[in-house]
Amino acid sequence: MGRKPHIPSLHGRVVVITRPAGTAAALARRVRAGAGVPLLLPGLSLRAIDDPQLPAQMRAALKDDCLLFTSPAAVRFAAALSSLRSRATVFAVGQGTAQALRRHGVPAQAPSRQDSEGLLDLPALQELHGKRVTLIGAPGGRGLLREQLVVRGAQLRELHVYQRVPPRLDRRHVEAVQALPRSARVLVSSAEALHNLSQRLPASAWTRLRTAVAVVSSGRLAQATHAAGFARIVQAESALAADLLDAAARR
Repeated sequence: MGRKPHIPSLHGRVVVITRPAGTAAALARRVRAGAGVPLLLPGLSLRAIDDPQLPAQMRAALKDDCLLFTSPAAVRFAAALSSLRSRATVFAVGQGTAQALRRHGVPAQAPSRQDSEGLLDLPALQELHGKRVTLIGAPGGRGLLREQLVVRGAQLRELHVYQRVPPRLDRRHVEAVQALPRSARVLVSSAEALHNLSQRLPASAWTRLRTAVAVVSSGRLAQATHAAGFARIVQAESALAADLLDAAARR
């Protein structure tokens, strides 16, 4: 039997999860296991791209030299199009994405620093002249990654297998946010999610959300969260659930 994951004690603390709709169930279970109270407040919704050519494009990408998956969602939507088995060298932006690929039998290289900069530091991505590289994900974002792959000589193509859209928030979401205590922790999943919440929540609820402590996984997200008006910010070691919850449990 494998070791059970370490779950820090949250002492009844409310933990707001802003991950995309439909993707937060496992994290919510871990919050409950740590005696916390999860509040699902999706900052994004994910949708498949309706393009009949996508399955063929995915199969063609599997013949490239390198495949770069930008998120666990990229893995999930790509796997719905085709088997992901390939002779390509496969890279994942973070450990969560690498775990998703392993579930489909695909080993992947992933950086300990779970962002574009960390991925670009990997030795295997330093020299790409003449190599066919496919970046698999959603439209928007990862501009630094695209730019640097081209600078390093990659014959780059992008394959958009899903799209991010604003979430649907209802009265229950709003009322739950308006009742948040100052001790609540907000797990910030992305700058885009923050922006969507600022636009979709009523002003009073958005103001209340920003009185909580934001938990972020990178310096870049810390900057975005500060710019959004959060005064109290804690940076986790990584975007992995265990590290986020360790940060959320801090006094």
